[in-house]
Amino acid sequence: MTNRHRGALFAGLLLTGACLAPLESHVTTDEAPLYGYSTDSSGVERQWEEKFRAIPSPQNLRAYMERLSARPHNVGSPYDRDNAEWILAKFKEFGLDAHLETFSILYPTPKERLVELVAGGPHFVAKMQEPPVLEDPTSNQSAEQIPTYNAYSIDGDVTGPLVYVNYGLPEDYAQLERRGVSVKGAIILARYGRSWRGIKPQVGAEHGAIGCIIYSDPRDDGYAGGAVFPKGPWRPKDGVQRGSVQDSTVFMGDPLTPGVGAVADAKRLPISEAQSLTKIPVLPISYADAQPLLEAIGGPVAPRDWSGGLPITYRIGPGPAKVHLKVFANWGMKDIYDVIGKIPGSTNPDQWVIRGNHHDAWVNGAEDPVSGQVALLEEARGLGELVKQGWKPRRTIIYCAWDAEEPGLIGSTEWVETHIDDLRKHAVLYINSDSNSRGFFEGEGSLSLEHFLNDVARDIQDPETKLSVWKRAQLHEIQQAESVEARRELRERQDLRLEMLGGGSDHAPFINFAGVASLGIGFGGEDHGGIYHSIYDDFYWYTHFSDYDFVYGRALSQVGGTTMMRMADADLLPFQFADFADDVKMYVREVENFASQQRDEIQEKNLKIQEGVYQASQDPRETWVTPTKEDVPPHLNFTPLDNAVEALSRSSAEYQKAVDRVAANGGSALASASVGEVNEMLVQSERKLTTPDGLPGRFWYKHQLYAPGKYTGYAAKAIPAVRESLEEKKWKEAEEAAARVAKVLEDESALIAAAAARLSSAAGK
Repeated sequence: MTNRHRGALFAGLLLTGACLAPLESHVTTDEAPLYGYSTDSSGVERQWEEKFRAIPSPQNLRAYMERLSARPHNVGSPYDRDNAEWILAKFKEFGLDAHLETFSILYPTPKERLVELVAGGPHFVAKMQEPPVLEDPTSNQSAEQIPTYNAYSIDGDVTGPLVYVNYGLPEDYAQLERRGVSVKGAIILARYGRSWRGIKPQVGAEHGAIGCIIYSDPRDDGYAGGAVFPKGPWRPKDGVQRGSVQDSTVFMGDPLTPGVGAVADAKRLPISEAQSLTKIPVLPISYADAQPLLEAIGGPVAPRDWSGGLPITYRIGPGPAKVHLKVFANWGMKDIYDVIGKIPGSTNPDQWVIRGNHHDAWVNGAEDPVSGQVALLEEARGLGELVKQGWKPRRTIIYCAWDAEEPGLIGSTEWVETHIDDLRKHAVLYINSDSNSRGFFEGEGSLSLEHFLNDVARDIQDPETKLSVWKRAQLHEIQQAESVEARRELRERQDLRLEMLGGGSDHAPFINFAGVASLGIGFGGEDHGGIYHSIYDDFYWYTHFSDYDFVYGRALSQVGGTTMMRMADADLLPFQFADFADDVKMYVREVENFASQQRDEIQEKNLKIQEGVYQASQDPRETWVTPTKEDVPPHLNFTPLDNAVEALSRSSAEYQKAVDRVAANGGSALASASVGEVNEMLVQSERKLTTPDGLPGRFWYKHQLYAPGKYTGYAAKAIPAVRESLEEKKWKEAEEAAARVAKVLEDESALIAAAAARLSSAAGK
């Protein structure tokens, strides 16, 4: 499920007047109290954190990875359960109170697969088989490797003309429509990339396609990037990306138990009513198998930016290529195994700080997910060592190794749905990681934790440059920035922005469904490759082409463990709302600008139609369809949203003043009982951003500020109900959604203001 091919997730975008920071040559130790700590408790916390950061061992990380990735361990396989039991034993060895939680889920495995070119070119049958590589000792475990397929594709046996649809996104179909090409009754051929794979059959079905083939183009992750495996890290010609195509638009998790845990006695839907299965059959293939199909397609030449890396002329179709696609699965139930380990809190045991990474993989999965899982294991070992030395976390710490993430975030989702009432009462924070590699620190998550994670990142050393990981991330973003304004703001803003959490990993049920404040952490950006979800994602590949000395695995352990400790031990939970209000203001401005841009674009298009611009500009020898006029959208009333943002800015400023007051004189007021009451309010602050009914038509996605887009899957959209109504040109719905979001922000402002008043009371002012 995971998409680790994203850019660095820190992106500072707004000026706050902070001073320019000097270039660091090493990590500095700032003796000012940590945010949310008194002077005394901060000193103690820093000492324990320094002890912790000395514990994670690259040698241990390497040994863990070699063990966990030794054999294929997809959902339901013997080694998947074996790994879960091994992790359980490790948690217990480290001193955690640990157990397995088992769920029973619908998990289809491939029975029949066929992609056959039956007309338009020489008869061809796709191999759909990844060959072992002599140098790679685990690539030959064919008896245990799950075949190449897309989980949760419906069964089907279809034959039809082939149409090449580029990445298969809505904007690609707009291009096809402009060229007079329909996919109705056709099988579409889409290349991987630019979106989560499940979007491609979803959009194809909406346009009338009867089947979908997804292939990996060498321009995206093959030889266009460099040498292919085993000489280099990139995808070889027969490499195939497995993956789920479960329709995540409405909900995530087990398809038969939407919104409730898939425990043994759960009420389950019949498979025929499972809403998250695809509407058309889908299979993935390699670029070696795709080339004969692409060569057989006729019709117009594809736009230049649709051309991939194969040495052919890319054409759109339809036909004369005709393809026979057959997909049938074994629709069985599988048990999955979440590993849960706890360190009890000493003074606030009913407040939970939770950390997770998944352990299942499509095949051996050294990069995805074992590189992240081994870092989590070393964190758990390190915290266990501290407990033996006398450290007692104030709050309960929970470590989780999730199963069945790959087919649809299922292990984490079922656990969250099962424990939803307890999580809404007790969960302070969830911290997620997934695959990990060399490079730049990547942070994403709840905006009230932006300042908190920035502070943690300032205290961790980058293994290669010896800068702090924060400073290296900042400098990298400056180098990547495309405008003078962006670079100025990156240099002057005190905190780097966190990207929004989308739907690509196990944070999703916590933030989208339960409303638990969440963070995603990891490193990346220097290692590249094309072994994602293939048999070549294994120990050999990782130790030759990625973080082979495991120093970034250690850095991830240091970040994760420090984040857990600092949140678990804080006197005042280190939520900060100044950055939060700043970010929300930016999101609202972006949505309003998008609405204005839409209006301008429709007016311009209508004018071009009236002037005859399209007809005069098109090539008479090619087929083109002239666009039709649209009604110009009305000016929408976003005043409630603007007013709510102003209220949020005021209450956030009040809260910061109260924090400064309570932290004065060494922070002695942080011992007040009133601070405990404020902490309870802060735990609920992320819940306030959710609504019981969720987004329109998407009950599971309850967060109103960010959620995965209907046509993005992984990537989140800000203020999604408003944004997607605008994209769908539903103007009335957009205005109504803006009013609902405004009410959510008003409620959040009221909570923040109440917390500020309570803190001021604790400070005696």
